Amino acid sequence: MPKQQRAIRIEQKGQLAAMQALESRSDEELEAETRYRAAAQAILGARAAEKYDAKKAREHFARALAAARPQERLQLRRMADASLALAERRAGDLKVATERLGVEAPSSRQLLVLRIFGLIAPPSSAGIVARVRGVVILLVAVIGILALGFGLVEGVGQAAGGISLDLAIFYGFALVIVVIAGLALWGRRRQKAALAKRAQQSAARAGGR
Repeated sequence: MPKQQRAIRIEQKGQLAAMQALESRSDEELEAETRYRAAAQAILGARAAEKYDAKKAREHFARALAAARPQERLQLRRMADASLALAERRAGDLKVATERLGVEAPSSRQLLVLRIFGLIAPPSSAGIVARVRGVVILLVAVIGILALGFGLVEGVGQAAGGISLDLAIFYGFALVIVVIAGLALWGRRRQKAALAKRAQQSAARAGGR
């Protein structure tokens, strides 16, 4: 094979395979990337999807597709489909998109959490009915969780010799905040780890072609 053709093939593989090396860069560095622009924009699109910003994710993937070579676009479209399904809280579509991408699909628990989140905080493209429904569900959930926290603190307080109503309300509210914050942090870390793993799998598959 002529050296020029071999170099071209290596460069073609490098566009998507470069994602693994670019993952550690900041958003500003990725925006300034010119050699692997398609890969950089795809990473930015995936990061926007993690923040559930579907509009921004779609813009980044459009730039990635515009900068990509024809043979890279199918894989990028599949990555875009998976990222946009996440950003728009479409659990069923996310499962299908990740399977088409050839990477590990989210677990049933992760998909259930995404469905619940989609009900509570629907995407901006959802209608007014879905948004009102989300607010109502959120209010009911908050009241229920606060009542549960108050009940737990009240029960422990009474078992320990009694507790005033004011303290029971305060400690119940504090308990709920701590638990929610801890669960949110834990879920966020797991989601980032799963997305990073799928991105590496996708880049490895693209680089091996």
